[in-house]
Amino acid sequence: MKAKAAVLFEVGKRLELCDVDVAAPQAGEVLIRMAAGGVCHSDLHAMTGHLVASLPAILGHEGAGVVADVGSGVTSLKPGDHVIPLWRLSCGVCEFCSDGRPALCNAGLQVRMTGRFLDGTTRFSLSGREIKHFAGVSTFSEYSVVPEKAVLKIPDDLPLDKAALLGCAVITGYGAVVNCAKVKPGGSVVVFGAGGVGLNAIQGAAIAGAEKIIAVDLVPRKLEYARQFGATHVVNASDGDPVAAVRALTGGRGVDYAFEVIGLPKTMRQAYDCLAKRGVCVVVGVAPMAMEISVPVMTLVYEERVLTGSVYGSSRPAIDIPKLIALYRAGKLKLDELLTRTYPFREINEAYAALERGEVARSVVTF
Repeated sequence: MKAKAAVLFEVGKRLELCDVDVAAPQAGEVLIRMAAGGVCHSDLHAMTGHLVASLPAILGHEGAGVVADVGSGVTSLKPGDHVIPLWRLSCGVCEFCSDGRPALCNAGLQVRMTGRFLDGTTRFSLSGREIKHFAGVSTFSEYSVVPEKAVLKIPDDLPLDKAALLGCAVITGYGAVVNCAKVKPGGSVVVFGAGGVGLNAIQGAAIAGAEKIIAVDLVPRKLEYARQFGATHVVNASDGDPVAAVRALTGGRGVDYAFEVIGLPKTMRQAYDCLAKRGVCVVVGVAPMAMEISVPVMTLVYEERVLTGSVYGSSRPAIDIPKLIALYRAGKLKLDELLTRTYPFREINEAYAALERGEVARSVVTF
């Protein structure tokens, strides 16, 4: 079948809208008719080369849609089911999956690095040329084939444009707070970066009961969003040293938890430097693969600070996403407020331009 898709042919170029061929789902695979695709910085990192992707590929890793067809052997899904594709494919049986850390599964790593399914092939092509799957899901296509194990059924009455946000922005930011750092009630938090993922770290901290939540960014509009999502204080890093500002807001003590959701060594170090004794710094932001950071050994050892990373919110999507849906329905998780702009699919490059300018909390393209 034919489908309109956004293809990245070369690093540094804009996405090209093409009519690609989509093969039928094979054994253990699902064909999804996408309803919405989230406009996320990770795809932008692939466009700039900060995140290595096998090209040419159909980008998009956050989305939601409806099952159009299933391959042989698929038992958990049927045509008509509303679903979210999960961009961290997991096998379900390895040491990481068995330990509740499916995002670290090597099966998913193979798909993400090669752009091909585990059988070594893809389901996309253009004029006979192979087109790769980005993150195994390629949500910037009207139709996409995804392994059954990377698809999660959701309630039919959940709006699909809002549901799309759960697949990356929400679970990544919220999960970093709740699953990785395990923020305790009454704790103090700083979040560097108030974009789509950072706002979910902020609201995750608020839901977890943090007493002081400080948002740091350079864009006034993003700091306004941060207050809406639960920040008790905001720091514009263009006004001076954000570390000094955070320490001043905590009486010189520092924070119990720091989250870096930008992807820059400078802000990673700043987040670490904001920590109190025994504080935990979680790096969520994506940086170029060759980049490194350094931290003082004295504070790492003698103050027992922790520096760690979190991918996909250190989550178990099949368990955590239903919990997030319940929080949304209870009025505790802000999804409606998170989706600040919707674009028709043909305007996907305009959507990314707006993202770069910091105009949106989160946006989606709709098909």
